[in-house]
Amino acid sequence: MKPRILIKIGGRAFEGEDGFKDLAQAIRYSQNVEIIIVHGGGAEISQALKDANRESVFLDGIRVTHAEDMKIVENVLSGTINQRIASWLNQNGVPCSRMSGKTKRLFIVEPLRRHGHDLGFVGKIRQVNPDVVLDALKTGLVPVVSPISGNESGESYNVNADSAAATLAASAQCTDLVFITNVPGVLVEGQICLSLTVQKAKALIADGTIKDGMVAKMESAFEALDNKVPRVHIIQWQGHRTLQNIITGDCTTGTTIHR
Repeated sequence: MKPRILIKIGGRAFEGEDGFKDLAQAIRYSQNVEIIIVHGGGAEISQALKDANRESVFLDGIRVTHAEDMKIVENVLSGTINQRIASWLNQNGVPCSRMSGKTKRLFIVEPLRRHGHDLGFVGKIRQVNPDVVLDALKTGLVPVVSPISGNESGESYNVNADSAAATLAASAQCTDLVFITNVPGVLVEGQICLSLTVQKAKALIADGTIKDGMVAKMESAFEALDNKVPRVHIIQWQGHRTLQNIITGDCTTGTTIHR
């Protein structure tokens, strides 16, 4: 089986079109590798909510999403950002297939509660139907996936993009899950930790070294590893060689989490 890599792109991971030109070059250079992209867009959602006089509230890095927020969040993720990423990749030689968690019921969700708190229209994935993604790969397309998903009746829910990426990476039997972020990796006493076991990562969460949004990212990493994704990487994009280094196992930047 050829390598199949799911890349989760954070909202601030790339600065403008040039970053996506670089990513497109990396994908074109990577022969016999299948790529899936899942994206977030937290900063743009926060700005759109602010423009609508709505407050952004987070619990352990997960956005509380009220009914009044949901349309805004869906428009930003499944509309603006999804279209922009696919367009930039297409223009730079990487044909894409745009989709969300609602496309052909890719993700079916139920309401997520955390520590007994109601998060509103935030979904927890309970079923994955990955055929729409796998069919795109078979035809040589790169799926670009917004995490907006639906419940059994098709009602829209906001799903944490890290969690969506982990769930899809497992269901699509990916060889690697890569979180591309605006931070260089997991920092321990000011130094990037190149390799982390799950046990060590959980200890760093317990003592507060890993905190805020990185907690949700780590929990997603654990979920992927629990479901037989061999490796999870948290990295900052370092040019088009970044992807090739992941494929060859020659990672000298970022953090790799493993069993």
